[in-house]
Amino acid sequence: MSDPVVRPKSAGKTSRRSTQSVTLAEVAELAGVSAQTVSRALRTPEQVSEQTLVTVQKAVQSTGYVPNMTARNLASNRSMTVGALVPNLVGTIFTDVLSGLDETLSPNGYHLFVGTTGYDPEPEEEMIRAFLGRRPDGMVLTGTSHTRLARQMLSKANIPIIETLTLSGKPIDSLVGFSNSQAIRVLTESRITKGFKHPTFAGWLRDVDERANERLRGFQEAVTTKLPGEPLRFVNTEDLGISIEAGRYLAREVLMRHPETDLLVCSSDVFAEGAILEFVSRGIDVPGRIGVTGLGDFDLAKHLSPSLTTVLTPNKDVGRAAAEILLKAMASRRKTPGRVVRDLGFDIISRESA
Repeated sequence: MSDPVVRPKSAGKTSRRSTQSVTLAEVAELAGVSAQTVSRALRTPEQVSEQTLVTVQKAVQSTGYVPNMTARNLASNRSMTVGALVPNLVGTIFTDVLSGLDETLSPNGYHLFVGTTGYDPEPEEEMIRAFLGRRPDGMVLTGTSHTRLARQMLSKANIPIIETLTLSGKPIDSLVGFSNSQAIRVLTESRITKGFKHPTFAGWLRDVDERANERLRGFQEAVTTKLPGEPLRFVNTEDLGISIEAGRYLAREVLMRHPETDLLVCSSDVFAEGAILEFVSRGIDVPGRIGVTGLGDFDLAKHLSPSLTTVLTPNKDVGRAAAEILLKAMASRRKTPGRVVRDLGFDIISRESA
């Protein structure tokens, strides 16, 4: 009588397993249990004995079996996935948010799918369509500015949607973040109180980047309130986007276009870091001749010379809070019960640069 255990095929022959996915039946045969027992061990391991669980796990490892999640999702109406869209994976802000999401979702059995939009609403719309087609149990987005069709798709998805890193706009479902306008306003007012009189705002200013425009509005409110009659000045990276080199460009622009500037208020630490490097390379005293501020409190901020005055934003906490709201909503299998708006605030970090 032949051995029921599946043996390796001889060299030179192509086995079924080399051309097709391993099946549940093959795992069951190798483990010496029924296919139902294998399924139960993988889905609800607490319902099988420890010995059976170990045997099944060894068979899974031996065969390289990957469970058919599509079939399981159809049966349970859950995918155990969450989709997250961020502008890019370069800035610490977005990677911190994703880290907070993952460390909260993962222990609860959820997998995080990540996509990038490049600060562009059209690619974001395509990503939203692609993600929703894979039936996630929830989605996390950056900001509240989306195309009309994207908002329509999200509104009809019947899953919890969490928009993050802002408190403005019209949220589709729930919102977790901080006020970008207030962060820059409070920072600018605090530097004006220290004696700076001719501030200029620096950033990547585009209609589609709502958070950068919120920061510009906060700057304008601070100048109008604290320095009545002072011109509203700003410099824009244009096509250079967000980078330290773009920050160096902004420094050169402000020296050329607004030489009276004594404070450069940058919309991001990335720009501020580049600006400080440019000023220092030119022998310009920071903050004696011109002060520089940022937003984000990235790792490099405290190591610059001079160290950077900035705004500490609760990025990782935003990810954790969004995940907590999602978990509660996904457990009840409905959208969040009522619109949740969570303001996590910010802190001004005063250092040497302003």
